[in-house]
Amino acid sequence: MKKVAMFDAKSYDKVWFDKLKGDYGIEITYFEEKLSPETAKLTEGFDAVCAFVNDDLSAGTIDVFAGNDIGVLAMRCAGFDRVDLKSAENRVKVFRVPAYSPNAVAEHAMSLLMCLNRNLHKAHNLCTKYDFRLDGLIGFDLVGKTVGVIGTGKIGQVFVNICKGFGMNILAYDVYPVDIPGIQYVELPELFAKSDVISLHCPMTPENRHLINKDNLALMKDGVYIINTSRGGLVNGADILDALNSGKVGGAGIDVYEFESGVFFEDRTKDMPDDKVLKALLAHPNVLITAHQAYLTEEALKAIAEVTLTNLTDFFNGKSNNNEVKL
Repeated sequence: MKKVAMFDAKSYDKVWFDKLKGDYGIEITYFEEKLSPETAKLTEGFDAVCAFVNDDLSAGTIDVFAGNDIGVLAMRCAGFDRVDLKSAENRVKVFRVPAYSPNAVAEHAMSLLMCLNRNLHKAHNLCTKYDFRLDGLIGFDLVGKTVGVIGTGKIGQVFVNICKGFGMNILAYDVYPVDIPGIQYVELPELFAKSDVISLHCPMTPENRHLINKDNLALMKDGVYIINTSRGGLVNGADILDALNSGKVGGAGIDVYEFESGVFFEDRTKDMPDDKVLKALLAHPNVLITAHQAYLTEEALKAIAEVTLTNLTDFFNGKSNNNEVKL
């Protein structure tokens, strides 16, 4: 059996990997630690490493892998922006899970929008205090509103179909447009100016870091709703906080955060992070934050395990695999 070291392992990660690993001839050792150049030393004696979205996979970590004869890094997620691909080139092959459950993420994005718009979080908090008044809980119909979808890959396409079901008008932007009936591709300035809701479904690249910033926010309608279930670095947290405070942004649904590493996925109740922007966002009545939860369904967890294990066995068996990440 091939031996795999899985880092940043949580209880919900282990369920499907434990059920399926025997079918693939793989033995897994789980480490709660996140990967870093220091913890990477634990990989000695293993054949492969399995990592998650917020692990430190910089050159120092890759160097340790190479020194321990680790030939493959299997990301159990779609994102790979924290992997130093240049350092890994010709030393460690990198694989990812590009589309474990587009439905899970797209449905979560709509859930954030629905909850914010209809003030469900506020209503619940009031009702738990036996305050059943409806003051301050007015929302708006989604039918006829314009949603701007940035990124029309598999997740974006599912989100588009959900929005169609609500009778929304759909504008879209993507560097690589696809033929989707019922939507109109436009350039970003037009999308920003005409959208009542903007939902991000694009990967993180150096070019689109802080895509949502004070300059682009100024182009948007007053009261626009912004949903981000993609990558935290797409949004400048301080800028969107200012826009929320001024009323420029009517609501923000945030499942990812630029500085989430070491915070999201962890219990920080006894050691609260010293992040003034995050603290202010959490306290804002028109912000709904979930901690990188959009992918978390049974179907997605099963698919992640299946694809990750397939990626590993394909590598060990010398088979080609389209999930390999290259420069």
